[in-house]
Formats: sequence, structure tokens, C-alpha cells
Amino acid sequence: MNIEDFDFNLPEELIAQTPLKDRTASRMLVLQHQTKKVEHKQFTDIKNYLKKDDCLVLNDTRVLPARLYGTKQDTGANVEVLLLHQQEADTWEVLVKPAKKVNIGAVIVFGDGKLRATCVGLKDHGGRILQLEYDGFFNQILDELGEMPLPPYIKKQLPEKERYQTVYATEEGSAAAPTAGLHFTNELLDDIRSMGVSIEFITLHVGLGTFRPVSTDRIEEHKMHAEFYHMSKETADALSSVRANGGRIITVGTTSTRTLETIARDNGGKFAESSGWTDIFIYPPYDFQAIDGLITNFHLPKSTLIMMVSALAGRENIMHAYQEAIKERYRFFSFGDAMLIL
Repeated sequence: MNIEDFDFNLPEELIAQTPLKDRTASRMLVLQHQTKKVEHKQFTDIKNYLKKDDCLVLNDTRVLPARLYGTKQDTGANVEVLLLHQQEADTWEVLVKPAKKVNIGAVIVFGDGKLRATCVGLKDHGGRILQLEYDGFFNQILDELGEMPLPPYIKKQLPEKERYQTVYATEEGSAAAPTAGLHFTNELLDDIRSMGVSIEFITLHVGLGTFRPVSTDRIEEHKMHAEFYHMSKETADALSSVRANGGRIITVGTTSTRTLETIARDNGGKFAESSGWTDIFIYPPYDFQAIDGLITNFHLPKSTLIMMVSALAGRENIMHAYQEAIKERYRFFSFGDAMLIL
């Protein structure tokens, strides 16, 4: 398929720059992909579309305040560092800007010396390997010095870091939030549980590759970034039980979808305890083995994420639904409104 098949025009004013004060106050477009029916609802109406014995699968990753601003020890030049993932101990793969100023042996100082980083390796596209030095607890220092790595289309800084975390975020390691989960509160999750709907958690640490544009005309030629995932035996057993009892598995977010589809692909369509790195690329046509529905946000034109939802609901259905969302002035992207695909 051609990349242009997944393009659409979005008025810039529909890109949500800040989250709503009330997490559950978002709107929700519902797409029944078999009937092509589109409904306009509030997010709290999600309860009307869930049934006893269904299961919601949520990604419990937690975003690191991974953007740091420092200076080169020798020249005083300003350097921006974005932590991507921890390799071992205090060695991290990062993105550096401007990268040309940071070569092997360069030392970057943050927060008047509270944190120091020595470049010990070079990667492509501004990537570097840094060895960190500090006194005390790294997470405390990072929380003090770091900023949330918001997507590039969000121009405003976020005054409250927790607003870019889901209420159930526990496993630190992401460079971006699984934003479909931002609509939930603990109270709403409790209400859903009381309906007989089970709620299970997986972990996928979201990398910045989620914002990387597709650079090939033919989408089949695009290479996906790899992200670390984990699913416990308890979750695998619970999902197997849901399937056996005829319940539906509905993922919250594309990250949960990628995780379950990777595990099902690698285990003959079944669920099993699993950890590893996935670079699965889901685009039409695709035979979903793990999920029956998806709660997601609205995605960037020509992105791998709009390709994934097109694989689930059909490209024409998605493009029609997106035009409806634009017409009805939905809020788009990370801090925007939600979409339910069943």
C-alpha cells in the first residue's frame, strides 16, 4: 500500500495542546466496523459498550522525565539529552541535540554537577551512549532535573508531570505515554470492574520511534522500531480464561495491541507468559489473533498507528470516521479525545 492512502488534512487548532482537567471529560467516537456505524459519545459512555466477561488490557508503563538540559564541561555549550532506554547499570542510549557537539569522551554536566554523563558510544541519527555518574538515587535526581518528553506537536510545557501518566502507571521505562489510558480514573476503572469486566495489565515501554514518520512510499518497506514488553503468567492465564468463556478482549491503546498480537503470533494464537523486544508492524491486511476491540486516540496522518487502526477497522472506515471527527471538532492526538473500535 502507498503512504498517501493514510493521509488526511487536519486543522492545526484541533491538535490538543493541554489535557482536560477531568480525565474522563473527553469525547469518544465509536466505530462499529462491521456495520460502519459511527456514534458520538462521551468517554464515560464506555461502560455502555462493555459486557460481563469482557476484559480490558492496559499498559502499566510509566514515563520517565527523560528530557535533560546540560552543558559541555569543556566549552559550556548547551546540550539537550533525551534518555531512550537503559542498557546496563548507569549506561543509557540517548538522543543528543546538537549531536555534532558530543563525541566520544565528551562530558555533559546537569544541575550544577548533580548529574554527569560521559559519551562512550555513537549511534545513528543523533544517538549516543552515555555513562552516568551521580550521588544518591537516580530516580530522585531525574525527577528533579528532568522534563516530560512531550510529543513534538505539543508546544506547551506541562505544569503537572503526573498528567502525562496514566493513573495505573507503575513500571518506569517509557519515553512517551500510552495516551489512550489517560482517559481513565481509578473510579471509572472500579465502576467497570463492578460490571463483571476484568482488567488486566501488560507492560510495553514506549520508545520515541512511535513518533517516527514512515519514510518509504510503500508502507511494506518501513522498518518498525523495537520496544520492550512483558506479560506475566497471571495475565496470560486470565486472558486465556476470558477467551474460553466467550468474553471479548479489548485493548487500551496501540501499545497493548502490539504486545498481545506479538505474543499471540509467537505462541500459535495463544497467550503465554512472555518478555522480549517487539518490532511488529500491523497494517492492512492483517489477521488479528489476540484482540476483539480497541480504545485509542486519534493518530497522526501517515503514521504507523493510523495504519494499525486501519488494519482493525478497514482503511475506508477509519478515513470516514476521521473526517467525521474533524467535522465534529474532536480534539486530536496525545491529549485529545478517544475512539472506540468494536
